[in-house]
Amino acid sequence: MREILIVGGGYAGFYTAWGLEKKLRRGEARVTVVDPRPYMTYQPFLPEVVAGSVEARHAAVSLRRHLHRTRLIAGSVTEIRNAARTVTVRPDSGPDFDLHYDVLVVTAGAVTRTFPIPGLSEEAYGLKHVEEAVAIRDRLLTSFDRAATLPHGPERRKLLTVTVVGGGFSGVEGFGELLALATALLRRYPEIGAEELSFHLVEARGRILPEVTDGPGEWVVRSLEKRGARVHLNTQLVSAEDGHVELSDGVAYDSGLIVWTAGNAANPIVHNHTDLPVDERGLLTVRADLRVGTDTEAVPDVWAAGDDASVPDLAVGRPGARTVPNAQHAVRQGKRLAKNILASLRGRPTKDYVHRSLGVVATLGLGRGVFQYRRLVIKGFPAWLMHRGYHVLAVPSWERKARVLAVWITAALFGRDIVSLASVQRPREAFVSHGVPRPGEGATNAGAERGDRDRARP
Repeated sequence: MREILIVGGGYAGFYTAWGLEKKLRRGEARVTVVDPRPYMTYQPFLPEVVAGSVEARHAAVSLRRHLHRTRLIAGSVTEIRNAARTVTVRPDSGPDFDLHYDVLVVTAGAVTRTFPIPGLSEEAYGLKHVEEAVAIRDRLLTSFDRAATLPHGPERRKLLTVTVVGGGFSGVEGFGELLALATALLRRYPEIGAEELSFHLVEARGRILPEVTDGPGEWVVRSLEKRGARVHLNTQLVSAEDGHVELSDGVAYDSGLIVWTAGNAANPIVHNHTDLPVDERGLLTVRADLRVGTDTEAVPDVWAAGDDASVPDLAVGRPGARTVPNAQHAVRQGKRLAKNILASLRGRPTKDYVHRSLGVVATLGLGRGVFQYRRLVIKGFPAWLMHRGYHVLAVPSWERKARVLAVWITAALFGRDIVSLASVQRPREAFVSHGVPRPGEGATNAGAERGDRDRARP
């Protein structure tokens, strides 16, 4: 029986394994997925997790719940040696071990791209995983609780200041949802005035949302500024030490919450620890049928898709065009991968990956959004409804769709939940302290939070 090994259980990896499970004959092949997380993150829902509009667990699709015939290994692949048809796996516990394969699928996913900016790694949160979205939400809610008890001054201003770096879809959606959440919280915190909120979106380029044309992008900037936010274009983060933000446009201020969404980078396993061909960006070189290799020569039995693969975009019709790293492509590439692998196993011809964009849609907070398909642009509430409608249809499994819809209906009737569970990051605190608060170790202490992050960092 042939061994099919899938490196990464994100969009492309999950849909590849799911498709193979449905079509593989008994005894034809065994599928193994290696991923450090036991779930696939539905990333378009992360901004709504930040805002409390979607429950964190509902944005995570359990691999074991849906991949019944797939062997799942909780760990990370640290090296790929295709010459020996072997990968090295570092499990969550225990020593490293090797896995052999007959067919390899690399869908490891991208990582957050960072730069050596002072204070960035100590102060900022990313927004690629459910845990990060939950932490960002809890941090904002906790900041409101603390600010409500403080007199007006520098510490209170810092707690009510939020900075998001990165003007792509992840950054703009996260920023819009955070702003909407903070604005909604004012009704529950009469001690805090709307004029005290300070929200900054920082983008190095001259525009935000590069996936849309200039007009809709400029409208989004105006919309955010009307809601009290400040958008810094052609601006870079210079320093974030101790939460003191310094920008390249000369603006400086203290920020209690900093979120970094400034782009993706290839997974280190792809561009540093493999003998497979990669391009100048560190992405795997992939043919139109998703085999790894060039137009003239393919690497036998090795496939790739998703954010780590440089896939020709045949729908554009322009030589050298590559698909952009987004959920639309990753999901559809995973489905095509499963079909092409099955065809290859059975000696049938494969098909090229071709997908024409369905348009782009972004949420900017509750009841606000923007959608563009070619020259058609829809703004405001209708676009927000389209965003919710599309993504509730796109999230895998009817079980997840039902759970998300239930939360949305509940929120429409009773409002969003505003409980902070920041203390779950230290669940033994109450037990160890016997209920006696200890200075510097409270659940809302920023220094303690930074210390926890430092200890968790490898």
